[in-house]
Amino acid sequence: MSGKEEKDLTKAFSRLAAIDFRRFLQFIIRLLPKLDQLNFDDMDAFEKRMLQMFYVTVWMDVIDFAHPEPAYRNLHVLAQSKVLCSEMLELMQYRYNHIDILDKALDFGFACPIDLHCTYSKDQLLVALDFIKLSAVREGVKWLPERKLDVLFVTLNKSDKDYLPTTMYEDYSINKTLFHWQSQSTTGDHSATGQRYIHHREQGSRILLCVRDSKKDAWGNASSYNILGFVKYVRHTGSKPMSITWRLENEIPAKYLKQTSKLIVS
Repeated sequence: MSGKEEKDLTKAFSRLAAIDFRRFLQFIIRLLPKLDQLNFDDMDAFEKRMLQMFYVTVWMDVIDFAHPEPAYRNLHVLAQSKVLCSEMLELMQYRYNHIDILDKALDFGFACPIDLHCTYSKDQLLVALDFIKLSAVREGVKWLPERKLDVLFVTLNKSDKDYLPTTMYEDYSINKTLFHWQSQSTTGDHSATGQRYIHHREQGSRILLCVRDSKKDAWGNASSYNILGFVKYVRHTGSKPMSITWRLENEIPAKYLKQTSKLIVS
């Protein structure tokens, strides 16, 4: 292993330390001892999504399963570092033993490793939904037509230096089950996107709400998102942007409620 490879893998520890969803931690704990024995062809779609999530967390890249040689090489390099693998395994076991949330699998209509009230990076979320063109997602919402799913990426505490006036949206929880969200400034209520938000139930699409406190975490990395689950349209006011009230299918846990509602009076 080169010095750069070891340094890059060491940096991955801060990203791994944020993992708090049981299914993924169990997968990594099973995965680490047999990294150099993996055969992607023997994995089902769900396992491949989990592997993509692990790979993007460690290497900040995605696996091209049609041309897997670079991924096999990286996994083999990590497998050869017994010390790093041992430390990763210890960290994952520690994280698993100290989870303090009541998570549950969400029903996406396919085997998807995204669990309610757990924490995910944007990249982990996207690859879990089979979207691997990560650099193409810069906005605060991503429509995945093949999944009939809108994913709302909400940053609650917006800094003037990180956001333009046109993107300083007002996003906050009203109570345990209602959430106020502003669309992008170009979204009108009569546009195709606005109509999709309003009529998502009739059109058979779903909306997933993901929130984070701020853009960066304490280490300067991009902050991860808490999964508040699926929401349903209640009402809206205005246009360009639209101010939409969503109803959550699951109540916001007490540990997140103060965080999500703190901007109501700011």
